[in-house]
Amino acid sequence: MDPSKKTSGIDMKVKLSTLWIVVMFNMVFADVLTFITPGVMKEIMTGYAGEIQITQGILLVFAILLEIPIAMIFLSRVLKYKANRWANMAACAITIVFVVGGGSAYLHYIFFATIEVVCMLLIDWYAWKWPNTEEVVSKN
Repeated sequence: MDPSKKTSGIDMKVKLSTLWIVVMFNMVFADVLTFITPGVMKEIMTGYAGEIQITQGILLVFAILLEIPIAMIFLSRVLKYKANRWANMAACAITIVFVVGGGSAYLHYIFFATIEVVCMLLIDWYAWKWPNTEEVVSKN
């Protein structure tokens, strides 16, 4: 039996990648529902989102932060063990700060953000506890 599958029967790379997909869908739908919240689009069209002025620079920062979970869907499947573990843990830390720090008090956002953070904590836990099966396979 492949030791990377342990008790769940799912390869760790697939598990991590799938959790990043769940995170991404929750991020997208949190934003979609926020945009259809009455008054939000009108405010954004003024060039501000709350206290934040919407500039090309701030949009680039948001794009980079949003690209992290998108990239991790792919990277979780292709990176080697050590890089994969550290990339997942670093991506979780950065993305959790972004989700919590950039959040809003809308109930739907709190709900989606909770799901996102729980998924990322699971990713972090799985990455931390992931046994190095590449060494076992290469020694045989």
